[in-house]
Amino acid sequence: MLMATNFAHTEPPIAAENRAVMQAAWKKSIDETTTAIAKTPDQGDLFSRRGDAYFFSGEFTKAVEDYSTMVKLDPALDTSHWRRGIAYFYTGQYAEAAGQFERYHSFDNVDRENGIWRYLSQVKALGREKARAGLLKYAKDDREPFPAVYELFAGRTTPEAILQGIAAAPLSAAAREPRLFYAHLYIGLNEFIEGRETSAQEHLDKAVRNTWAPTAGYGPHYMWEVARVHEEQLRKAAAEKPKAP
Repeated sequence: MLMATNFAHTEPPIAAENRAVMQAAWKKSIDETTTAIAKTPDQGDLFSRRGDAYFFSGEFTKAVEDYSTMVKLDPALDTSHWRRGIAYFYTGQYAEAAGQFERYHSFDNVDRENGIWRYLSQVKALGREKARAGLLKYAKDDREPFPAVYELFAGRTTPEAILQGIAAAPLSAAAREPRLFYAHLYIGLNEFIEGRETSAQEHLDKAVRNTWAPTAGYGPHYMWEVARVHEEQLRKAAAEKPKAP
């Protein structure tokens, strides 16, 4: 059984002073790109940059708007814009999120990470039974740990088995960190959609504390921000819950 801990009473994974620096950087990016957009409103890269800053700030609706403007400016992006799918998910537009990830599958039919997000979105939109029955099929291998993680969503493995497999693999510490990051991220998201919010926070907390993801490049960094934003939401909700007498 996964550990149940009230994480609202532990130190957050990011110190308050570091969080303030990050927030100031996002605000600066939003301000600068907004000024640039007023001068050149047809530059998709500006909306991309501002959309990211909005998402990282937790302003998900504004992120969707900017990502959608990118698609209007360049309709070819409609199939590949996975960030819009994630932003849809966090605005509660689960059917739109699932549709975005389904279109992405026609763009890249190897990336199980996309299939995971479609599943998460469909669970929220349609329920677990229909989402599991409609899991995208993959014929080719993907990078680790996604083949094992995908089995979690199919109901054929457990979080414990995934983490034990990573621990037992003959890997260096540096090679193990990426696998642990994605495992904790997606185990945490699965726990969330299953309604186990304390366990979800436990795993997302570990994803945020991962030493590889924050500086590992654009895609992993974006997913690290997803873990951070979601963990912050869960931590805030736990702190606001009435305490038992």
